[in-house]
Amino acid sequence: MPGRSVSKQTLSRLPAYLHYLQSLPEEAGRYISATAVAEALGLNDVVVRKDLAAVSSSGRPKVGYVRAKLIGELEHFLGYDNTRDAILVGAGKLGRALLSYDVFPQYGLNILAGFDIDPPEGLEEGGKKILPMEKLPNLCRRMKVRIGIITVPGESAQEVCDRLTSSGILAVWNFSNVHLSVPEGVLVQNENMAVSLAILSNHLKERFSTK
Repeated sequence: MPGRSVSKQTLSRLPAYLHYLQSLPEEAGRYISATAVAEALGLNDVVVRKDLAAVSSSGRPKVGYVRAKLIGELEHFLGYDNTRDAILVGAGKLGRALLSYDVFPQYGLNILAGFDIDPPEGLEEGGKKILPMEKLPNLCRRMKVRIGIITVPGESAQEVCDRLTSSGILAVWNFSNVHLSVPEGVLVQNENMAVSLAILSNHLKERFSTK
């Protein structure tokens, strides 16, 4: 279903469906139902059925989906079958960990290089070169890079974001703890660990609070 849009909630669940389907052994059978996926992941089967129907029209009543075909449809919808190049700015501990994360290509992401203020010449991490910031604009334009990953401290994040967007970046994956202002048409995806921790802490507070 090319061009079809789904809600952010649905989009956030699709990678989990794909990972589960890919983890099944061959002897699991050719077909898989939305109900089976829901039970395995602890989700409502109506929600899963609607999610899968949004990205695939190949499901059959009482039979389900051909597992291999559904995997392909999910990969295509999520863009995992079309690798996109990215660059990363901030070669600290988090940045180096992301540069070394060799699973990204499975999800259609290829980090071409890392950038930092004044890295030693020849510095690499995970087979990726870490280059000085002055080389960023040329590489982005020459390689037509559209995704930028920010792993710098909060006080430097907006300046880095401005340099990325002025170099042609259209999607920013922000690991800093600040809100970023971007031009119209640029998407920012925030990975704020403080927010995630607050959700976890609140859950525990509610779970163990005495009445």
